[in-house]
Amino acid sequence: MDELTPRQILERLVGFPTVSRRSNLDLVGWVESYLAGHGIAANRQWNEDRSKAGLFAHAGPWTEGAVVLSGHTDVVPVDGQAWTSDPWVVTERDGRLYGRGTCDMKGFDALAIWALVRAHHSGIARPLQIALSYDEEVGCTGAPPLIAAMQDAVPKGSTVVVGEPSRMKIITGHKGGTGFHVHVKGYEVHSSLLPQGVSAVMEGARLIQWINDRNDAIQAGPRGAIGAMFDPPFTTLHVGMIQGGTAHNITAADCRFAVEMRVVPDDDLAAHAAAFRAEAARLDAALKARRPEAGVSVAEFFGVPALRPEDGGGAEGLVRALTGDNATGVVSYGTEAGHFQDAGYSAVVCGPGDIAQAHQADEFIELSEFEAGHGFMRRLIETLA
Repeated sequence: MDELTPRQILERLVGFPTVSRRSNLDLVGWVESYLAGHGIAANRQWNEDRSKAGLFAHAGPWTEGAVVLSGHTDVVPVDGQAWTSDPWVVTERDGRLYGRGTCDMKGFDALAIWALVRAHHSGIARPLQIALSYDEEVGCTGAPPLIAAMQDAVPKGSTVVVGEPSRMKIITGHKGGTGFHVHVKGYEVHSSLLPQGVSAVMEGARLIQWINDRNDAIQAGPRGAIGAMFDPPFTTLHVGMIQGGTAHNITAADCRFAVEMRVVPDDDLAAHAAAFRAEAARLDAALKARRPEAGVSVAEFFGVPALRPEDGGGAEGLVRALTGDNATGVVSYGTEAGHFQDAGYSAVVCGPGDIAQAHQADEFIELSEFEAGHGFMRRLIETLA
């Protein structure tokens, strides 16, 4: 089988509409087949209903200490966006490659697949691995089972480069996060009989006010040295949407909203989550004491550990040597790097493209960025050899 160029691989990957709500198996099957055509065995890690799969593969000597190139296969929807070209076809114009996922993050995936095949044929002394996940866009939920599956199937890697778009600048830290779906159940009566009912909207507002008060306390409190590197330099709790009620003169039977927390690495994500759960439980008991039908339920829908800057970390040293970037970079969004770090890998974020283009209509990656990523991979292979 002929080796494809990174551009050709990118065109194949973008052609698969792997929106998170859909299966990614067509893409996984193509990658698996392409690698097999070059003598590389790939492994699948299935989700619970086998509608999606993560994929990982190993090239080079069957020893520990591999460099792992980590990316995700899912993309965000294009529904309602005004695209000027087919989002599922890579279109070049004005020095840019347009298409859903070209930036976030099939551009990096294509480069990683190219690098694995090139490394396999070139011969390398230190192994190289790729890890392609599913459902990153809906809370990085595919990464933990993928990482767990890798431990039993391939030699343990030591260094992970997560290729989220960073314009090939090194990112050594990012905030962690978690999110909760909250359902406040009330009891309907006419609003003139307010004390006999339970307004889910008004009671839900108590929880939201608790979030406001906690934000105030966090911002007024001390800040850690790592947190000070971020913008904003502290943990934040946020409610972006709320729905509930049926009429202005009826106590609301239901109120639903989502809470997200973005936590700096030197803060305690678990403590913030536990405090919110405790407050929700306190309100649940109070409402049930008034009406047994009422109450509060809380369900976590994502959890992303922070990426903590490492003192002398192997991933940081490798990427700095390959890019020449000696700056310090942190971001407030989350990636799968924190999951790898928690599993015992040294991890950083570095990839082609600009995060500002992610999720946008007419998403693109600049050709110069894609070529810079290609240069990074060539230097990586030389280093591994």
